[in-house]
Amino acid sequence: MTLPASIDAEHWLDWKPVDVATLLFVRDRSQKRVLLIRKKRGLGAGKINGPGGRVDAGESIAAGAARELAEELLIEPGETRVAGLLRFQFLDGYSLQVFVFVSDGHRGTPTETEEAQPLWFDEEAVPFDEMWEDDRLWFDFLLREQAFRGRFFFDGDAMGDFDLERCSLEDLSSELSAAEERLALTDPG
Repeated sequence: MTLPASIDAEHWLDWKPVDVATLLFVRDRSQKRVLLIRKKRGLGAGKINGPGGRVDAGESIAAGAARELAEELLIEPGETRVAGLLRFQFLDGYSLQVFVFVSDGHRGTPTETEEAQPLWFDEEAVPFDEMWEDDRLWFDFLLREQAFRGRFFFDGDAMGDFDLERCSLEDLSSELSAAEERLALTDPG
């Protein structure tokens, strides 16, 4: 099987993710830098990315983002806001919906854990060659505070086709609410 040659709108009409996850990017605006991690295990191990992971049953998506930041770097985010939505379809059948959050600050000292190594980067020197291929496409939207959403096909680490667009914060809030409702319906508790 090969990756689709193009994003087929029909594929996404009934698309449902296997997992819902988060990424939470902490920015230090005074020094124009962003906190990233080198992931030590799980999907994307070895790559540089934002802190994040799967949302647990019974928690809100924003709470999942804060929990993952605490687990991976032993810090708490400052005020957090949703910045984007990414949908990933992998050739092996796995699918992932990722809500991207940003926080202008944090409490505590970023600390290396079994899950991640903290890395501060100048916003002009983000190491895209060590990240997932899609990151270089949408990261500038994040830094310019422009809401975005994208759909991506991957075969392992190789990205196939994609569709990326700016959207409104209202659209993102709506998508976040809908995902929260779906998660509540599937919560076994």
